[in-house]
Amino acid sequence: MQVKADLLRKSLNSALKGKPELVDLVLVCLFSEEHLLIEDVPGLGKTTLARALAKSIGGSWNRIQFTPDILPGDITGVSVFNQASNNFEFHFGPIFSNFVLADEINRASPRTQSALLEVMAERTVTVDGVSHKVPRPFLVVATQNPVEMDGTYPLPEAQLDRFMMRVSIGYPSAESEIEILKSEHEGCSIDDLQPVISLEDVAAISAQAKQTFVAPSIFDYITRITNATRTAEDVTLGCSPRASLALLKAARVRAMMLGRSYVLPSDIQDLAIPICAHRLILASAYQSTRTSVDEVIRRIIKEVESPHGDFSE
Repeated sequence: MQVKADLLRKSLNSALKGKPELVDLVLVCLFSEEHLLIEDVPGLGKTTLARALAKSIGGSWNRIQFTPDILPGDITGVSVFNQASNNFEFHFGPIFSNFVLADEINRASPRTQSALLEVMAERTVTVDGVSHKVPRPFLVVATQNPVEMDGTYPLPEAQLDRFMMRVSIGYPSAESEIEILKSEHEGCSIDDLQPVISLEDVAAISAQAKQTFVAPSIFDYITRITNATRTAEDVTLGCSPRASLALLKAARVRAMMLGRSYVLPSDIQDLAIPICAHRLILASAYQSTRTSVDEVIRRIIKEVESPHGDFSE
């Protein structure tokens, strides 16, 4: 399974130049069967990364371009009356795919955004009282631009909490940007990517990650970190238990991808910001200061004592 994961990593790195750490976080989300929010300015490769992931895996994928006038039924699907059978038939929407790119998700109205709440948490879509399961694995990769606020609707906390991670791509280095230009000049395209692993491989890797050993002290460490976010004086809303579960799932996958059969405290520490930061809300007295949620997480990691000893089984 390690070989399969490396093949996928290589494919994504060929599409997104110079961002190996970000690619590893994307793979952690994938093998944890959780969702990813990519937040950054235009032109840095948010859509490219999502398309490369879908192209590199032999599964179905759809792109949904979110706009202010898009309706929930445009995402989930609708029931249409069939005169021949005298019954309503459900027409599946684009959400019924293994990989869904929700492009510029914050441009849709709160009503439309709420259409994703059920499917992201429960992997089912309920229309007219009937539940329909989406295919597995199921991954939503959403993008949003944090700079342009006109015509956008901030994601509510309930929806942010459903994303395992929020990441930023950042500008490439000069060397990486040269590689991007060379690839374009040579005619390379995302459309040229071929599947390197199958859906069955993804399921097998996910199942293997669940077998990663987690010492009792690691469970305690995760809990102490998330509890610290709830009691911090500069935080109004701390991490939910879903954040604790996300840390556990992501740490197991990260350990497996690094060739370990057990989780270390460093796995939790390295994953804390992408998993926890978007779930925090700073107290109003600190929102006008230079304090950021990333700094709050870093401080908590320093203050919460890390466990010691042997973490292997």
